Amino acid sequence: MYQAVIGMELHAQLLTQSKMFCGCSADYWEAPPNSHVCPVCLAMPGVLPVINASAVEQTVRAGLALNCQIAPFSRFARKNYHYPDLPKGYQISQYELPLCHDGWLLIEGDDGQPKRIGIRRAHLEEDTGKSIHVVPLGPVSDRANRRTDGATLIDLNRAGLPLLEIVTEADMQSGEEAYRYLVKLRTILRTLGVNSGDMEKGAMRCEVNLSLRTAQQAAAGQYGVKVEVKNLNSFKAVRDSIAFEIQRQTAVLDGGRAVRQVTMGWDENRRCTVVQRSKESSEDYRYFPEPDLPPLELSRAWVEQVRAALPELPDARAARFVRDLELTPRDAALLTVERAVADWFEEAAAAYGGAAKEVANWMTGQLFALLKSEEGNIASLPLQPAALAELIRLVDAGLINRNTGKKVLEQMVATGQPPAAIVEAQGLAQLSDESGLAQVIDALLAANPGEVAKYRAGKTSLLGWFMGQVMKETRGQANPDLARALVLERLER
Repeated sequence: MYQAVIGMELHAQLLTQSKMFCGCSADYWEAPPNSHVCPVCLAMPGVLPVINASAVEQTVRAGLALNCQIAPFSRFARKNYHYPDLPKGYQISQYELPLCHDGWLLIEGDDGQPKRIGIRRAHLEEDTGKSIHVVPLGPVSDRANRRTDGATLIDLNRAGLPLLEIVTEADMQSGEEAYRYLVKLRTILRTLGVNSGDMEKGAMRCEVNLSLRTAQQAAAGQYGVKVEVKNLNSFKAVRDSIAFEIQRQTAVLDGGRAVRQVTMGWDENRRCTVVQRSKESSEDYRYFPEPDLPPLELSRAWVEQVRAALPELPDARAARFVRDLELTPRDAALLTVERAVADWFEEAAAAYGGAAKEVANWMTGQLFALLKSEEGNIASLPLQPAALAELIRLVDAGLINRNTGKKVLEQMVATGQPPAAIVEAQGLAQLSDESGLAQVIDALLAANPGEVAKYRAGKTSLLGWFMGQVMKETRGQANPDLARALVLERLER
């Protein structure tokens, strides 16, 4: 048996208006190729970079949220490597003196207990451009005028965007722990408003560093050979690639061979990792201090101002929901994954005025199911928090039952209409008239003498069948408590 040792590197594009070292717009996603560029991000001779103050502040906000130490003195460095989408031939990053260091993030470990994942560093750097590989279409004879077929095109709109790189210690031991770490980290970055968390658009990109070691190596504080896994464009890909790589390295070691230190890529179609290149070391990048940028010196007073302005973080908010609103830890965790959802819940709970647990039940049950089926987010719903509170009050007052309430909620999400209007227009009001309901039940029992006899002979499980028939006859509008009482009264005479 081997122990997996896993660390993560995550690059998050910061939500600034301009790029890291120039004034070009950072809103590049749907822009024509190479339309958000200038002499600075194109690396023209003689141009000089200028540090984006907003990117620095957002990095410090993230560092504080991750319990990091904020360096009073940090500086940028040149990371040298040559690649077509890196205009300068080097990347401006941070190396020896990062902005944030020695932090931690708490997740649930595989044993169900809280587990601290160390954050080695969180620093600023610039993004690269994007390479677009053009796949040839059709036979060569049909492509005479297609000059780009088989070529690699470069779009530099992304070049120079501010990136926050977060590097963990090797504290994770499974794909599940890595998955929970990434979910928690994305929640924090979204809560801070510094990153969109959209992996499909490349706003978050991560790499896995993984090695296996024996129990003897672990006891001696030794590690196996580290392999890096790239090309991970979803949290599921992270989890699946780790599971595959653990199996691959286990087979290599069990076969008496040595694991090579390489960079692997995740092939989503084949569901496996493939070798991309040999792994570089820090010496390969020939880091040295960036001569065109001054060091960053942050005053303690300014850092404390940034700390004081931080929003309530997800763990603290979940703890408050459990303590003050009497939610279960599970519900509190579900409702704080997204800041917009947590805000929506609090507004609905305040409008309802009753037990917040009731609002939580409706949201984590029916409303979340509707959101998933609609492939939407809560901000896109034509449904206001006060409308959900009104629906719950209709159920509480007995005007509709819970099952009807679920159907009404579907209509509210689809149309944006208030619940009372839907109930009135569709005649969904709960049947609570005792004499009318008694007539329905009497007719039902008279039509099923065999089932009545079986119940009276001791087969009391038939009560559920009778209730189902009552609901069927009343189109689900019978008051369930009253119907149950009337059915029992007649069956037990």
